[in-house]
Amino acid sequence: MSILGFTCTILITWEAELIVFTLGLTKYDFFQRQKNLTLHASSGGSAGLIYSYLFSFVGSIAVFTTMGELASMAPTSGGQYHWAAMLAPPFCKKIVSYLMGIYSPFSVLASPVYLTYRTGWLVICGWQAILAGSAYLGGNMIISLAQLNYPDYSPALWQGTLVYWCVMAVAILVNTYASKILPKLESFILILHIAGFFAMAEEIHDANIVIPWCMLSTTLLNGTLGFAMVIVVLFVTVDIDAVLASPTGLLGFPFMQIFHDATGSVRGASAMICIIIIMDICAAIAFLATSSRIVFAFGRDRGLPFWRTMSTVQADSAIPLYAISVMALVSCTIGLINIGSATAFNAVISVGVSSLYASYVLTEALLLYHRCTPGSIRHPTQMAPATWHPNDLVWGPFYVPGVWGILLNAFGVGYGVIVFVFSLFPTVVHPDAAHMNWSCLMTGSIMLFAVVYYYAYARKVYTGPVVEVAPY
Repeated sequence: MSILGFTCTILITWEAELIVFTLGLTKYDFFQRQKNLTLHASSGGSAGLIYSYLFSFVGSIAVFTTMGELASMAPTSGGQYHWAAMLAPPFCKKIVSYLMGIYSPFSVLASPVYLTYRTGWLVICGWQAILAGSAYLGGNMIISLAQLNYPDYSPALWQGTLVYWCVMAVAILVNTYASKILPKLESFILILHIAGFFAMAEEIHDANIVIPWCMLSTTLLNGTLGFAMVIVVLFVTVDIDAVLASPTGLLGFPFMQIFHDATGSVRGASAMICIIIIMDICAAIAFLATSSRIVFAFGRDRGLPFWRTMSTVQADSAIPLYAISVMALVSCTIGLINIGSATAFNAVISVGVSSLYASYVLTEALLLYHRCTPGSIRHPTQMAPATWHPNDLVWGPFYVPGVWGILLNAFGVGYGVIVFVFSLFPTVVHPDAAHMNWSCLMTGSIMLFAVVYYYAYARKVYTGPVVEVAPY
C-alpha cells in the first residue's frame, strides 16, 4: 500500500491536469509582441485535449509497463542508468575496449560505460528539475490561494521563493527526521489522492514483484482519474477566456477560478484547492526521496563529484543524508533565481521532462534490441546453476512474453521519442524569451558537462555499476 501511494504521488495525474489543461484549449499570439496577450481557440480545442490525453494514457502504459519489466529484472535504486549498463550490447563492449585502449576521441561516445554514465546524469538532472518544479508550483499555488482570499493582495517574486523554501523544508524534514513515518504517510497520500478526486526500490521487500505492479497500477489509476478530471473540468468551464483573465488565472492557476465559479464560495474553493496543494507538497517529498536515492546510487558507483560523501548513509537509519542535503541545497539555490527572473527559473527546470524521457527511450530501446535478439534474455527456468553466469540477462517475475512484449516495447520507445521531441518545443507560436522552451539548451548543457567531467576525472574511477542479476 505504501509503495503504491508513493508511485501515485509521483505521478499526481489528475492534480496536474488541473494546472495544465488550458494549454490544449488556448494559444498565445506573440506576433505583434503586445503586452496584453490575445487568446484564441487552438491546439484542437476540447476534442483535441481529450484525444491527446487518451494517446498519452496509452503511451504511458506502454512506457511504464516496459520500465516495470526492467525493474523486475533488476530492482535497483540506480534505475535507468543501471539498466543501460545491464543492457548494453556485447559487440559494443569488445570494440570499445579496444578503442579505449588507444584513447580514440570517439570511443567514449560509443562506450557502454559512458552511455550509462551519461544516462545517470540525465536521470539525476531530470529529477532535480522536477523536484524544484514541484516545490515551485506548491509555493505559487499557496500565493495564488492567498490572492483568491484577499483580492487586494499583490504577490511579489521573492514571496513565492520564500514559500518555495517552506515547501522544500517540509520535504527535507519528512525525508530525514520523520523518515520512519514515510510509509504511513505514503498510505495516507494514496487515500487522499483517491478521495480528493471525489470531493524506494532496494528498500522494498520482493521489489522485483512489488515495483512493476505498482508502476502499472499507478499508471492505470492515475490515468483513469486524470481522464475523468479532464471531462469534469471541460464540462464546468463556461468561459475559458474569463477564467484565464482572472487574478488566479494570470498567476498561472486558472483552475482556482473554476473551483470558485463552480462552488460560488471562496471557502469552498479554498478547501478544494488545499487538497491540490497538499498533494503537491507530498509529491515534493516523494521527489526528494527518489532523487536522493539516485544520487546515492550514482555516487556509490563513483559517477559524481565527491562520490565518497554522496555514497554515505547514516548508520542508525540507512538514510542517504548527504545525498538528500545536496539535492535539497541545489533546489533551494535554484529558487534564488526566481527572485530575479521567473523566466530564468523556468529555463532551469524545463529540463525535467526531456532528460527523463531521454533516459526512458535509451533504456527501453536497449531492451527492445535484446528482445529482438533470440536467446539474449532467458527465462529463469532455463537458468540451471551450471549454465548461469554473472551479468546474464534473465526475465523477472513481471514481463510481457512473445510478440506482444515486442510490440508494447516498440510502442513505448516510439511514444517516448515523440514526448522527448515535443518536450523541446515552446508551448506558444512566435515565443518571446519569457515563453521560450529552454530545455534543449539545458539538456545540451548537461550532456556537455557530463562529457567534460568524464574526460577530466570520471573515466579514471567510474567503471559502471555492478550488474549481477541472479535468477530468483
